[in-house]
Amino acid sequence: MPHICRNCKRTFSTELELELHRDTCSDGQLYCDDCGDRFTERAATEDGWHYRCPNEDCDGSGIDDDIHKVSDARVTKQ
Repeated sequence: MPHICRNCKRTFSTELELELHRDTCSDGQLYCDDCGDRFTERAATEDGWHYRCPNEDCDGSGIDDDIHKVSDARVTKQ
């Protein structure tokens, strides 16, 4: 059974390969309300507790303040 990255749709033969890929997936698991960019957790934090948008022109910070998980986003129809 293939394991598929939700962000970039790449497939991996093992769950471990997928987990390792998620740390560096260029499509990212987080997004910033302030600038709208998507990025990886690794790009947004150095210690796993404090998060800042990696975009130099943005002041977004804090999980669930300005930075959110893509998986928590809801799609709405207009």
